Amino acid sequence: MTNHLSHDDKIVITGAAGLVGQNLIVELEAQGYRNLVAIDKHHYNLCVLRDLHPEVVIVESDLAEPGPWADAFAGAAVVVQLHAQITGKHHADFERNNIDATRHVLDACKRHAVPYLVHISSSVVNSVADDSYTRTKKAQEALVVQCGLRHCVLRPTLMFGWFDPKHLGWLSRFMAKTPVFPIPGDGRFMRQPLYERDFCRCIVKAMQTQPEGAVYDIVGDTRVDYVDIIRTIKKAKRLRTLIVPIPIGLFAFLLRTYALFSRKPPFTADQLNALRAGDDFCGIDTLVTFGVRQTPFEQAIAESYCDPRYSHIVLRR
Repeated sequence: MTNHLSHDDKIVITGAAGLVGQNLIVELEAQGYRNLVAIDKHHYNLCVLRDLHPEVVIVESDLAEPGPWADAFAGAAVVVQLHAQITGKHHADFERNNIDATRHVLDACKRHAVPYLVHISSSVVNSVADDSYTRTKKAQEALVVQCGLRHCVLRPTLMFGWFDPKHLGWLSRFMAKTPVFPIPGDGRFMRQPLYERDFCRCIVKAMQTQPEGAVYDIVGDTRVDYVDIIRTIKKAKRLRTLIVPIPIGLFAFLLRTYALFSRKPPFTADQLNALRAGDDFCGIDTLVTFGVRQTPFEQAIAESYCDPRYSHIVLRR
């Protein structure tokens, strides 16, 4: 397949200071790309990015507001659209950060004639779940598909890896701090977690080959129950934490109670419902499509939470 990118081409990444963005920039620099522009509104996480990658151009801006940040798109060879509201207590935040911000980014791409866009959607667009995240991610993807720009769409499942402030990263850190770790019910909720480094290699290949109008469901190769994810993290970190099942109703009540006192709860009742939804996603063969052989699950968990290079760095939500 033809590689449409040179190592000097300008690459603009929105939502660059988040989980995927931080991992993507590690991967891009490892592959020799050196003209990177990172746009995000999260000051602390951008400081982490700046410390790790001093050569990257940083633009601290809120994409939900029109502004001079759009000038950064001039001369871009490709834009990778990562910004997203994933968790939160208010629907308006999802509308603002998934819908309004995307409209502004697409306008900037058109204004500066960006030749290619890689949009990171989510497997939730195929989910039976019905919540603010699912609804706005579906609407966000529709905006991209209808925008008239050359693009492709990647839909990852639940992701884990370096820098993770939520999801498995939060669970890993919580488990290390407490002697007892509660799980909802028996924990037999099948998940298909996707390792960030594998996903980022797929993103880079999509940037290089630039399939037009393609939509790829990218699913973790391993089907694993939630309780076994917890056990794998426990084993990798050599923890003695006792894993204790509690009734799902009580678990949901505790989450709702916690959310009353936390502005950004790490795990919400909506996410519990999504965990129990019973989704079983079908995805592409990443090796055939992108030349990416997925890392074995236990190895990926060990790299994520035990690797001395980045496993100790945690972003803020």
